[in-house]
Amino acid sequence: MSIETYPGQLEPEDQSAVIWRFVNVPKFRDLMTSSELYFCRADLLNDVREGLPPEQYLETWGLNPLDINDRRELANTIGSDAQFREGFYVSCWHLFREETYKMWKEYGQGVAIVSEYRLLKSELNAMDDRVFIGMVHYGASHLIGERANIFKYITTKRREYADEREVRAFLWIMDPHAGINRHIDEDNRLHPLPLTPPPPHVLRGHRRRVNLQTLVTRVIVSPWATSETYDEISQLVKPYTIPVELSELSRYKSLLPEL
Repeated sequence: MSIETYPGQLEPEDQSAVIWRFVNVPKFRDLMTSSELYFCRADLLNDVREGLPPEQYLETWGLNPLDINDRRELANTIGSDAQFREGFYVSCWHLFREETYKMWKEYGQGVAIVSEYRLLKSELNAMDDRVFIGMVHYGASHLIGERANIFKYITTKRREYADEREVRAFLWIMDPHAGINRHIDEDNRLHPLPLTPPPPHVLRGHRRRVNLQTLVTRVIVSPWATSETYDEISQLVKPYTIPVELSELSRYKSLLPEL
């Protein structure tokens, strides 16, 4: 199947835009030895509100939090969305502008895999899944006055995450037997999150094979890496003709806060 478009999709003007994926050493080791890109289930990402309507957007729904019927409607809608997001599996990349201490601290501490938007798109296009890619929106202004849906929620994050400049590749693997009423308790009360995890056959993540030689253009090693770590990274990349470089921040290592 080929890459699909979705409502509100945002892409860089330059399809050759450089993108980075920050991973720790064990995850990099796994990628290099398996040639498989990992897609994490959306509800398991760091932000607990991944794939849910932004709180600023909820304020525009005109629902009264003191009205019991409005509260039930709100809980039912968000609780349902919280289960729909379990069908989305995400690979997070960073639209590169410059190296920053913040991105290394939050997401790196290992290596940054360097690629280009068009190269990642090409790899996704070869997959058999329903697959999508685009830049993440930050804040809720693009939702106001629009009819929102789960695709807009899954590609929207709170404004405090804007420094991530995320490019989001994701698979939509919808399981009709996963259950969508797990936010309703035995007393028929509605909750904004499911009360039980999805069934075991709904996986925590999916792995998809990629061609590392064509996807990865460089590997950048963390500014805090030891010489032993650098050597290990170089050995892992050795089967490929992929350059390995130290982070430009390495020259300022003595000035950087310790992790």
